[in-house]
Amino acid sequence: MNARSETLVLPAPLPLDGGGELARVEVAYETYGALNEDRSNAILLCHALTGDQYVASPHPITGKPGWWERMVGPGKPIDTDRFHVICANVIGSCMGSTGPASEASDGRPYAMRFPVITIRDMVRAHVGLLDALGIEQLHAVVGGSMGGMQALSLAANWPERASRVLVIASTSRHSAQNIAFHELGRQAVMADPRWNQGDYYGGEAPDSGLAVARMAAHITYLSEEALTGKFGRNLQDRDAKSFGFDADFQVESYLRYQGSGFTQRFDANSYLYITRAMDYFDLAEEHGGKLADAFAGTSARFCLVSFDSDWLYPTAESRHVVHALNAAGAAVSFVELSAPHGHDSFLLDVPALDRVIGGFLG
Repeated sequence: MNARSETLVLPAPLPLDGGGELARVEVAYETYGALNEDRSNAILLCHALTGDQYVASPHPITGKPGWWERMVGPGKPIDTDRFHVICANVIGSCMGSTGPASEASDGRPYAMRFPVITIRDMVRAHVGLLDALGIEQLHAVVGGSMGGMQALSLAANWPERASRVLVIASTSRHSAQNIAFHELGRQAVMADPRWNQGDYYGGEAPDSGLAVARMAAHITYLSEEALTGKFGRNLQDRDAKSFGFDADFQVESYLRYQGSGFTQRFDANSYLYITRAMDYFDLAEEHGGKLADAFAGTSARFCLVSFDSDWLYPTAESRHVVHALNAAGAAVSFVELSAPHGHDSFLLDVPALDRVIGGFLG
């Protein structure tokens, strides 16, 4: 399958929810499959916090397969023989779209001069990309986790732009617990002396702080069952406890590996900005305090999927959105799938999810 990597400069400055605008916005994206003549077969895939546009192609830094390669491709649930798939890197990120590491007008990286952004700002950039590509209405917008927030935001704020909306393991607003975990990660980054108030470009990056942030977040993506089944209390490469602070347990070694690997491909300032955008997300608040009003008059079809082992965005969060869609008179289906993996189930091998996605996209 041929993936096409592109970068587009939006034709106008991007207005921001926090006030002002962002000049010269670049959006990096990949496409798969051909756009049909009437431009009606496009699917926008929205990535999660630590994701990127490399949904079904090897990552250029790590060389690892795309984050949803099992789902996107010829004959797969998101079938690139039928659909033109677009996945754009969100603004604020570090994989080609404009973010803290990008050059500002003075030729220096924005660093902490980059404006605080929201999920709606990210989607505003996606809409600018669709406009530039001449795609008026998507066949579907699809996203898991933070990607699901983007899908809901598109449906609420640009209701004419997608005929189907698929939201997986997501929420309409961040809870206090969600915010708390993100704050832990941000404080870990900012406590690293190499963070230097965000002005570390050209020098040593705050990799230790970012690794700890990733370790803490990664725990929230897994279930207790998954951690116990994979690691239990097994020791790592030793027959007895060391009575020290090396990684005695396999789960400790695993988390350290996740943390150190993450620093190779992600920018610490981007982590601050994207987690803050997620924390600010509250779709009801954006629409007068009533979630149903966010979807008033929508003609799109919705499908929401949750997992019974996901404690980060539990099923109750999806049901809350479904009830609001029902109140708005929207066409909506909902399923809770059984999977042992926790929040990350949407990225892993859950055959029932394949069937739901393939069936909903039609």
